[in-house]
Amino acid sequence: MYDLLVVGAGPYGLSIASHAAAAGLSLRVFGRPMASWRDHMPGGMFLKSEPWASNLSDPEGRWRLETYCAGRGVTARHGEPIPVGVFASYGLWFARNAVPAVDERTVVRVRTCSGGFEALTEDGEVLRARTVALAVGVMPFVEMPSALRGLGPEQVSHSSHHGDLSRFRDRDVTVIGGGQAALETAALLAEQGTRVRVLARAGRLHWNDVPPARERPWWQAARAPHSGLGCGWRNWFYAERPGLFHRLPQATRARVSATALGPAGAWWVRDRVEPAVELMLGHEVTSVYASGIGLRVETVDGDGAPACLETDHVIAATGFRARRERLGLLADELRASVGALPDGSPAVGRDFESSVPGLFMAGLVTASAFGPAMRFVQGAGFTAGTLVQGVRRRLRTGPGGVWVPAPAERRRREFDEELGARS
Repeated sequence: MYDLLVVGAGPYGLSIASHAAAAGLSLRVFGRPMASWRDHMPGGMFLKSEPWASNLSDPEGRWRLETYCAGRGVTARHGEPIPVGVFASYGLWFARNAVPAVDERTVVRVRTCSGGFEALTEDGEVLRARTVALAVGVMPFVEMPSALRGLGPEQVSHSSHHGDLSRFRDRDVTVIGGGQAALETAALLAEQGTRVRVLARAGRLHWNDVPPARERPWWQAARAPHSGLGCGWRNWFYAERPGLFHRLPQATRARVSATALGPAGAWWVRDRVEPAVELMLGHEVTSVYASGIGLRVETVDGDGAPACLETDHVIAATGFRARRERLGLLADELRASVGALPDGSPAVGRDFESSVPGLFMAGLVTASAFGPAMRFVQGAGFTAGTLVQGVRRRLRTGPGGVWVPAPAERRRREFDEELGARS
């Protein structure tokens, strides 16, 4: 029986595995390394975060993005976005150097068993571990508008479903959303000859400012410090102090998680969108249905006035919603045992352990507990170090080295008391 099973091999899963290996834990890591970045982002996309805020985490800080880039003659400078393809390759390099061998098979089911958990792989192998860390990324949590859910993939899709946009060349595409995914997808479509429009509920688009110089006079840095989530003390708090964020009242955490760092385009994509992409702002989709050889999209504006348009395909760049019930790889009984916050996301304690003893969560699913940093690579370092400490606490030993888990009812009582103290 392993000490830890890590499910997922993106930035969070790989970082957790690196810290766990350094701590001497016996572990297995499952998943296709950097799968979302390799398979679900079209060529030509760039990271929105700064290079220095895009590192995977190993305990000694040896395997940083800037180190990878320097060894390959690639520029990694503040204010110059890194191509997604370079970042994905960096993640593979990190996996080769900082992590035990990754098993690329998919784990299809996790359930409890005597002494811990049992995991079933796609080809039928069963493994057991005392603890499990779920670092499943964002793909299980794709959010589609209700008006699009009855249509097939040839008619509508989510922005994360595309690693290649070339099939839309010379067609008409409507992108729904006002954030970076919508705007960069629209820019790439326009640049390949697609007739494209962006349809968003907001009355105007928001654009991030060009970042100030990394090195600035002290008084400028004191007024608005840099952070991995942008300039300003509020962003610095979200980026650098997720542990303190977790101590805030639950209602405050929920409000911040739902509103902070809302939809906005990167400064470097603005000039690629505004001159080349039709913008339909202040419109909400009410229905979409097949019409002839394409789709008819009906909308209403802020005053309730209806409008409609014809298009060949709709791409929903409408983000992700991390809800407990979407953790489909958890057996039904196990999933039902996981406590949830009012927004439906799994509740986790100070060390990322869920209400089920030994079951840990990482990444987007913990944003309501630890703040906006968990939506970005920025949060991987804090998560990896803290979560592995929690695993080690869970793996305390008794006489003869036999693992003695805390009784489930005691853990749940401690968990409820912890949440109650912060509500």
